[in-house]
Amino acid sequence: MKIIQFLKSKTFLIQIGLAIVSLLLFVFLLQWWLGFTTNHDQKIQVPDLNKMGLLEVDRKLEELNLAYEVIDSASYNPDYPGKSVIEQNPEAGDFVKEKRKIYLTLNPTRYKDVAIPDLNGKTKRQAITHLVSIGFLVGEKFTYVPDLGKDVVRGLKFKGKQVGLGDKLPKKSVIELILGDGRGN
Repeated sequence: MKIIQFLKSKTFLIQIGLAIVSLLLFVFLLQWWLGFTTNHDQKIQVPDLNKMGLLEVDRKLEELNLAYEVIDSASYNPDYPGKSVIEQNPEAGDFVKEKRKIYLTLNPTRYKDVAIPDLNGKTKRQAITHLVSIGFLVGEKFTYVPDLGKDVVRGLKFKGKQVGLGDKLPKKSVIELILGDGRGN
């Protein structure tokens, strides 16, 4: 019975009232503080940074009070200038708050280098397939040298100079094959 009397007492009701008022006041102050510190109503539209160099990007984002960070460089894309933006996150047109970082992926200045494989003794067809699969282009002019094997690879040339195992050339380089003529000595 004492518990029921305590719950009906004036002291308990005053304590409950103070707790409710304190809770409401705390929630109101917290909401006001969060709105003030998180710039709740602020919206800055992210510009399209595609194909822009880093100097342009820096100037543009500084005007909008945004930051950027280069996170990666993709594989070379000849449609974009070297060291220009290929991808951005958040995307162009999205809304962000001030001082937000925009993450950028840049286009390298050229294709990456690929090592020349050992193709000596392989057939023309095998060599072409292998070279194309690792990113090279094969020229249409073939140089024939005296050899017993017909269309057997006896060397590779790049821009008129002979290249060999382990030499590195940029991807998409045109390589010419030196092949055996099948007549021998």
